[in-house]
Amino acid sequence: MLRAKNSLGVIFFPAYDWAISATHPEREERLLYTQDQLREEGLFDIEGISEYKPLVASLEDVERTHFCFPNVESVCTKSHLISAGGAIRAAQLVMEGEKDKAFALVRPPGHHAMKSVHGSRGFCTINIEAVMIEYIRETYGPLKIAVVDTDCHHGDGTQDVYWNDKNVLFISMHQDGRTLYPGSGFPDERGGVNAYGKTLNIPLPPNTSDEGFLYTIENVVLPVLDDFKPDIIINSAGQDNHYSDPITNMNFSARGYARLNELLNPQIAVLEGGYAIQGALPYVNLGICLAMAGIDYEHVAEPDFNPKRYAQTEQVTEYIKKLSEALLAGYFSSSTPDIDALINDAGYERDGDFIVRAKDIYYDTDGITESQIESVVLCPDCSGTLRLETWSSVNPLSLGVEVPVGACDRCLNIGRQVLEQARTNEKYRYVQSINRREKEYVRYGF
Repeated sequence: MLRAKNSLGVIFFPAYDWAISATHPEREERLLYTQDQLREEGLFDIEGISEYKPLVASLEDVERTHFCFPNVESVCTKSHLISAGGAIRAAQLVMEGEKDKAFALVRPPGHHAMKSVHGSRGFCTINIEAVMIEYIRETYGPLKIAVVDTDCHHGDGTQDVYWNDKNVLFISMHQDGRTLYPGSGFPDERGGVNAYGKTLNIPLPPNTSDEGFLYTIENVVLPVLDDFKPDIIINSAGQDNHYSDPITNMNFSARGYARLNELLNPQIAVLEGGYAIQGALPYVNLGICLAMAGIDYEHVAEPDFNPKRYAQTEQVTEYIKKLSEALLAGYFSSSTPDIDALINDAGYERDGDFIVRAKDIYYDTDGITESQIESVVLCPDCSGTLRLETWSSVNPLSLGVEVPVGACDRCLNIGRQVLEQARTNEKYRYVQSINRREKEYVRYGF
């Protein structure tokens, strides 16, 4: 019997009761074809590879991660909680030593869901990787975590959640935002004032093929990971870079995805996008599973794949080489930024202990507009207490306050002061507080 080099847990949740519409690309068939393919290929007959059922994430799991307005129940369905629970189950398998690696093949996806949630954007409502990461840090200790997002769309939600967190490195490889939703993810987006350099965006040109993706992994991502030295590597394994995907413009193959995963060597992978339901997902998911298990994947190939047809041009190759060189140099020069210059260049303002920025967000799936005033304590000792004022076309002015993991005494006290002032300030319709240092979660409304 064939034996896996790395034991692997695979968690399935197709979400039969959740779809944007019966014909929308984000529907249950995304995983049903994959399920059939993995079973037909005998994946679960390999010793060391097992299938698991997802858990259901609790309301506290979500509240530990997001400010959901007016509450979690108003924005989440049971399917969202099970999808996040599938990611949590993957984390449990790895963190508790039951499996070497785990792949959560779940939906709905999550990497466009930001810190504040008023609805759904980019098919995402809650950020399932972030919910999993906060579960890991709550349960297993304050670990250093790297998230490498290989979805074709910029992981703007994950970037937003960890913008101010110096203990989470977020790397996003995606199609250039000048050519694709959500229109963000540029090299100058490097993280907040306390976590500058802990966000790395790699915007690749349309028609990038296996060659370009793998070059970027080897020449940018791996050196950065080696420098950061994370305790855990998580792959947001979006598969819409595939050459057959109907809503993107890249030329990645199933075998290329498998090689990327082999190079990246994540302990946990979580499915994100990918909408070529029959032509890509079954092959890509098979290749990723084999790569994670340490099994040869050279036989994995789409029936219509022609490497010459999907090869990138010399111009794309040269562009990626120059981009990679610039990004790597930028990362290694960003550890001690000039705060005053950063404030001026990035449009921040000072307000007492806080550094402030304004943001406008559009929830394209639900047609909701949101405005935010995000304030974070400038702190040399921790990631800084966050104060987030938010209002949208469906919710009035509300407040979120977060004291981060490992907060210093000063930031803990500032967080308490902000929350106490909010209790007597009737301008906020809803108030939510996440005190990660003391594991306290507060939610109330007037």
